[in-house]
Amino acid sequence: MTLEKQPLWLARFKHLLGLDRTIAFTILARGWSTLAGLVTVLLIARYLSAVEQGYYYTFSSLVALQVVFELGFSFVILQLATHERAVLQINDDGSISGDCVAHSRLASVVQKAVRWYSIGAALMAAALLPAGYYFFNLHHQSGVQVHWALPWFAAIVSAVFTFQMDPLFSFIEGCGRIPQVACMRLTQAIAGSTLAWLSLYLHHGLFAPALIISGQAITGGAFLYTQRGLLIPLLRYPVLDHAVSWKTEIWPFQWRIATSWLCGYFIIQFINPVLFIFRGPVEAGRMGMSLTIATALSAVAIAWINTKASPFGLLIARRDYVTLDRLFFRTLWQSSCLLLSAVLFLLTAMALFGGTVPHLIGRVLPLSSFAILLATVLCNHILFSEAIYLRSHKLEPFMKMSVIVGLLTAVSTILTSKYCGMQGVVLGYFCINGIFGLAIGTTIFQKKRREWHCNANYQEPSA
Repeated sequence: MTLEKQPLWLARFKHLLGLDRTIAFTILARGWSTLAGLVTVLLIARYLSAVEQGYYYTFSSLVALQVVFELGFSFVILQLATHERAVLQINDDGSISGDCVAHSRLASVVQKAVRWYSIGAALMAAALLPAGYYFFNLHHQSGVQVHWALPWFAAIVSAVFTFQMDPLFSFIEGCGRIPQVACMRLTQAIAGSTLAWLSLYLHHGLFAPALIISGQAITGGAFLYTQRGLLIPLLRYPVLDHAVSWKTEIWPFQWRIATSWLCGYFIIQFINPVLFIFRGPVEAGRMGMSLTIATALSAVAIAWINTKASPFGLLIARRDYVTLDRLFFRTLWQSSCLLLSAVLFLLTAMALFGGTVPHLIGRVLPLSSFAILLATVLCNHILFSEAIYLRSHKLEPFMKMSVIVGLLTAVSTILTSKYCGMQGVVLGYFCINGIFGLAIGTTIFQKKRREWHCNANYQEPSA
């Protein structure tokens, strides 16, 4: 019995958008997150005060400090697994055949990841729990009663569990099971959003960040159980003398990635806590909600590129740079057009219908500032896409730029928060990240792409 052939118009439409099974699942997950984020925004405006909204989004920004303990290792794991499985056959039941050295190296990747993240999870809990208590106690506004302590504890405990799962998801994706991971992400998004809505509806809204993470942990754990046929044998596999070298293969790449990711925190997540300190929870809440909406739009568009990180690595391992460039530039065009359309639609809707929902509009940035923020998101999308392309070579050429942009953004955020408020923060963010960051990043992208792919005898550059 043969499968019915899909209509020609549908095939052409899917080709135009670059849709495949992996992207479809990822888009459903990101699409759900975007729509669910809109519902969450409405529920926050309905069930949380403006002050509580500030605590809600500052929770999320402080939890994101886990990047200090993660140090970008998940992306390194994905690329290491991708490059090793290029000469292996991974079957549906989890059995692996092919080069025995690559098999041992693949096993060593997941074993090192589990050890690294177990230690990191303990350090994260020991550092973030007291740091959060100190931060919120120090900047508590007199006369304002917000019960934040228990929700903060729950958020960190939940984050510890998901922190330990993330490297395994990256490893499984690097092993070629990209659609399965994308489907799991969709399930995580649905479970997390549902639990968050329940807490908001029951007037326990500050527990929503913890419940979002808890939903992700529960569904992620169930997914890992289905992948035990692949993971358990690799965790027990004797790697002997063929382990991936931390000193020569992992650390030279990872410390650069880690530096870039830490700077990324100061570029995005640093804004809310600083506004919370200098302008109070109300302005921090408005900025937090605006950043959440902007990030949700960006997340849908970047899915086109993110799902190609493993294929990029596979093509680089095979030195098929013509196919690599064709795939990248087509995907970048498709995702950028999608993001631009979404941005224009949102701004038009706010301009035309904002007056009908003043309570909601008052919880986000003014329209002019919001437009500047979304313009920055468009620039960042191109820059993030270029970074994924270059990092798929197991190198990090954006480290110096990330340090410079991160430091400039941190200084700009502190000064503008203190003297100018939200509008100044957004304008500084756009000038440094949108204009300066994109110009420097694109220059690096063009230079490294020419340098690494200049001839047919190209060898993977050393770290």
